[in-house]
Amino acid sequence: MGKTAMWVARDRELLGIIAVADGVRETSRQAIAEMTSLGLSVYMLTGDNHKTAQAIAQSVGIAAERVFAEVLPEQKAEMVKKLQREGNVVGMVGDGINDAPALATAEIGFAIGSGTDVAIETADIALLRGDLLSVVTAIRLSKATIKKIRQNLFWAFGYNSLGVPLAALGFISPVIAGAAMALSSVSVVSNSLLLRRFRSTV
Repeated sequence: MGKTAMWVARDRELLGIIAVADGVRETSRQAIAEMTSLGLSVYMLTGDNHKTAQAIAQSVGIAAERVFAEVLPEQKAEMVKKLQREGNVVGMVGDGINDAPALATAEIGFAIGSGTDVAIETADIALLRGDLLSVVTAIRLSKATIKKIRQNLFWAFGYNSLGVPLAALGFISPVIAGAAMALSSVSVVSNSLLLRRFRSTV
């Protein structure tokens, strides 16, 4: 994996070179694969040098052409804007002060729970776990929630579109109409409570 080299000197005499690198979590490659399976295009924006960035991207499965290295905080935000101008809905994941502008610019910002206070305050969602799989879980839970909302709207609209005309025309009594309305509310609430069964598959 690419490393960042630091020169160590004393009195203008080179003593040695120290190579450092951020460790990649074992779950990162799986998380990127899961995001791709959800139809997402994954980009990497980092302040690291190009060699290090490409090495990390390769290890987790991010395409080389979607890696942008040595970018400043404002450049990250500008990259988010560029993707938005191209018609994309952008989600940004970050954990540091340098990520805050991009987190604020994106439609949805995810702050890793182990990140800085600035990133957590700026983001829309603060994730408790410090790995990318928690982002996948959040996206899947969001999709499940939207699905439930659509189901609830369908059932509520169905009850009302059927019950109101029948009651207005006198085909059903007000008591039955009231009971049907109550049943509509109960079915919507019960369907929403099914979200408690949601379990992450990653």
